[in-house]
Amino acid sequence: MDYDEFAELYDDQYDVYRDDLHFYGKVTERQGRVLEVGAGTGRVTAFLARRGVDVVGLEPSARMIERGQARAAREGLNLTFVQGDVKTAQLHERFGMVIAPFNSLMHLYTPNEQLQALENLRAHLQPGGRFVFDLYVPRFGKMNTVRHEGETFHAPDGGRTDVFLVQRHDRVRQHITTEYHVDTTHPDGALTRRHFTLTQRYYTRFEVEWLLRFAGFESPRVTGSFQGGPLQKGSDVMVFDTRAL
Repeated sequence: MDYDEFAELYDDQYDVYRDDLHFYGKVTERQGRVLEVGAGTGRVTAFLARRGVDVVGLEPSARMIERGQARAAREGLNLTFVQGDVKTAQLHERFGMVIAPFNSLMHLYTPNEQLQALENLRAHLQPGGRFVFDLYVPRFGKMNTVRHEGETFHAPDGGRTDVFLVQRHDRVRQHITTEYHVDTTHPDGALTRRHFTLTQRYYTRFEVEWLLRFAGFESPRVTGSFQGGPLQKGSDVMVFDTRAL
């Protein structure tokens, strides 16, 4: 997934997302230097930095990093971003903790990519270092149908942007592909459309547990929300907390 063209829409959609912030703020306390995987435009990075966490954001998209740096300038923060792929990045240091918020690992599309990424993250952790991440529980809306899920954004000039989406499900590969049709009505009444495609590879709980063990991590603690509690049928997220062996 190339997020360079997607960066502006990403911020429009998710910059106000707060569900995970206090969770990651709490787990990173007194954990030493923290590596954040898939830092995006710095939503979590900035929150942690404001709390005094020494955090490095790893992000493959140059455009996302540019927006993260602009965020840092606006908020008077000193944020550190490194451009790189989670599978191959070599930061030449070991961290006390690695976090992968907001489904970052869902851009690993095959078992080989998943294992390569996890082994690389394991190599960037200090002995006994902690790895915490979340993934969404795979439940989807109606497939192959254009949907508007309430995402409407108003611009200062009076323009309006509506986000429509169509999802397609590849059950064999456990891929969900979302096609975004982003319609902007300008103040003069003109309509323009942008199109973006996002593919994610979803996981089941026990698949993740086996991957972690195979990559050199302990059996994880698994919860069904950012507030704790068991993973249940109605849970929206799976939160994993493990350590490097």
